[in-house]
Amino acid sequence: MQDLSSLYAFLVVGSLLSITPGPNMIYVISRSITQGRRAGLTSLGGVIVGYLFYMFGAAFGITAFFKTQPHAAQILSACGAVYMGWLGWNAIRPGGRSPLEIRDHLPREHTGKLFAMGATTSLLNPKLALIFLTLLPQFIDETQGEVLQQSLFYGGLLIFMFAFVNAGMALFSGSMAAFLARKPGWLLTQRVVMGVTLLTLSAEMALQALG
Repeated sequence: MQDLSSLYAFLVVGSLLSITPGPNMIYVISRSITQGRRAGLTSLGGVIVGYLFYMFGAAFGITAFFKTQPHAAQILSACGAVYMGWLGWNAIRPGGRSPLEIRDHLPREHTGKLFAMGATTSLLNPKLALIFLTLLPQFIDETQGEVLQQSLFYGGLLIFMFAFVNAGMALFSGSMAAFLARKPGWLLTQRVVMGVTLLTLSAEMALQALG
């Protein structure tokens, strides 16, 4: 059974990452705005293929790493600190752009190609590998054993949060884009809050690595 405090902390961090703009979210949103909700959801189906690929790859890799490296937790915390810091900076850096600010219109595609392009976009996104490899170990208690099962549990939960948020984007991105175009201050506030939170998380991971 997962420790409740760790589970709650993971839900907070996972929720934050799920609303952090990335290639997958931008692709789903652009398809929804250009071709409609059904196209966005079909694209998301392909994106989930990439989520599953990286989740299973990370779960087995993390398990092997914990077994072979005596300081695995510290090493992965250090990697996580660097990556979360990079995400935080990109959220607050000057010139940052919201994924809802879509200016380019994509050509219309049939269902099979939408799914395949979603899967390709997700599989070619190295950020997913970094998220799974650096985030999951922070919440795994190797003293309890069953590292693989813990990795799959947290990985599956993370995929659910990613899919839930992106499904919402697919369904409502058109109306949200129109609304936020009239409220640019809201986009800036969201970016600043997200960036500061991610930078704080990066600092905490760095302290764990040093400890």
